[in-house]
Amino acid sequence: MSLMGELQFFLGLQIKQGPEGTFVHQAKYTKDILRKFDKGDLKPMATPMSTQTTLDADEEGEVVDQREYRGMIGSLLYLTVTRPDIQFTVCLCACFQATPRLSHRQAMKRIIRYLKYTPELGLWFSSAALLSLRGYSDADFVGCRLERKSTSGTCQFLGSSIVSWSSRKQSSVATSTTEAEYFAAASCCSQLLWMKSTLSDFGLSFRKIPLLVDSTSAISVAKNPILNSRTKHIDVRFHFFGDHYEKGDIDLIHVETENQLADIFTKPLDLSIFARLRGELGVCYPF
Repeated sequence: MSLMGELQFFLGLQIKQGPEGTFVHQAKYTKDILRKFDKGDLKPMATPMSTQTTLDADEEGEVVDQREYRGMIGSLLYLTVTRPDIQFTVCLCACFQATPRLSHRQAMKRIIRYLKYTPELGLWFSSAALLSLRGYSDADFVGCRLERKSTSGTCQFLGSSIVSWSSRKQSSVATSTTEAEYFAAASCCSQLLWMKSTLSDFGLSFRKIPLLVDSTSAISVAKNPILNSRTKHIDVRFHFFGDHYEKGDIDLIHVETENQLADIFTKPLDLSIFARLRGELGVCYPF
């Protein structure tokens, strides 16, 4: 082993360290993607997906090169390491890589156009923030037009910095918005408990970890897990969420929808909301 000085570059990640914090980005990797997939005819766009876009199987659409489409998906998935702002759109487009159509490739090119507009964005980790743990969860009811499944979006913060996030289709069909939000909150709870266990190895302990949910009905179900018309369809494996609330491991807190940071991981948003949530996640330009 050899000491090569302060870490600046690692596996495509560029790191800038300073007394106020650390900035991690993939500007060079982003520019490599643009050189590979941008033929010079793409205009920059301020958001990765239009709010009017609804992707489905599009079986009547024109078939496109599967190899090129999968190459774009693979390249962009690695970029989500420092770009949570494209997590939802990349994961949505990845659902169609088996039989991609022209409409799917156009959605992919919209992401490339967004990267052309914001190639320098990265994640800021402040050194001044207190080491508190909290999570956000949200769900887009019946967000998937193929299987009518909902989309869960979660993110976890250590201090003021986002350290984990996800956007994924739920494993089963939810019969109500309450059920979809409950599934998402259970997923976020599971991640928070894993982070709590890992951080305990470093001598850090947490009690009543805040989990912010914008669904009052999902919070009510967790706090009062009595079988009723809203909960009888929920699988038993999700009820560990309410159990950990009773034990005091997590604390369920209601947050207004406009302040729900996980909303960016569930559906396309208009520019003003998208830009605000992106900034609150800590995605910014280098200082």
